[in-house]
Amino acid sequence: MILVVGATGLLGGAIVRRLVGHREKVRALVRDSSAAEALREVGVETVSGDLKDPSSLSPACEGVSTLITTANSAGRGGDDNVETVDVEGNRNLIEAASFAGVKHFVFVSAQGEDPASPVPFLRAKGLTSKRLRETGMVYTVLLPDVYMDVWIPLVVLAPVASGRPITIVGEGTHKHYLTAVEDVAGFAVAAVSNDAAHNRDLLIGGPEALSWRDVISTFERLNDERLEIQSLRPGEPMPGFPDAVSGLMAGLETYDSPEPLSKEVAESTFGVRLTTLEKFLQRHPS
Repeated sequence: MILVVGATGLLGGAIVRRLVGHREKVRALVRDSSAAEALREVGVETVSGDLKDPSSLSPACEGVSTLITTANSAGRGGDDNVETVDVEGNRNLIEAASFAGVKHFVFVSAQGEDPASPVPFLRAKGLTSKRLRETGMVYTVLLPDVYMDVWIPLVVLAPVASGRPITIVGEGTHKHYLTAVEDVAGFAVAAVSNDAAHNRDLLIGGPEALSWRDVISTFERLNDERLEIQSLRPGEPMPGFPDAVSGLMAGLETYDSPEPLSKEVAESTFGVRLTTLEKFLQRHPS
């Protein structure tokens, strides 16, 4: 039995679809009854629970051999925050999995995770990875770069669709290996039965290092149009965007991402054919 935590999210949903397609026995931890019904319709066993409620996690982990979690507090609010979900909730999940005898724990973290990070989200990810490595369970920590599916629509496609200029922070020239959600899902599913993923951190990214300027110019070439671009100073709020988006965009202009697993290793070892920017844009027109 494979337990997926975060199964109703963008990445978690992609993982569930792949596992079901492979005819794996899948269980999902869910909080919403309507989401549970939709999962059951595709053959997924569901169990009600919440990372903030340790007593609900033991039944979810019972009989589970592999646990995959993508759950996080991003996009939530109220009682669901970095401390309650990403720190305490993940600690609860690790303890429940260890107690239940789960053999393999796959944790989707993020590049830049560090228990000492000044960024709360990355600090929480770093703390969770550290705890996981100390349990003695077989682990896989996935460290994806910036998600194409989240950030390209937000920064480029939505403004284009509404006739607004593209907003970037600084010069928009630092390079990152933007990665597709489906590719990360591919690594998560491959990790279940691939010894090459055991007790290992996997740095995941797309096949090419790209700046925001590269993303914009590729869109212009594919669509034969010129886009208006406005550049803000780091720390200056991006109009119409949450503060968290402005902060991350500013942060991305302070470094170049490290080189991830190569295209050859991704394909030959894990069976993942990395998505190029051009292919992504062709699949997601504005």
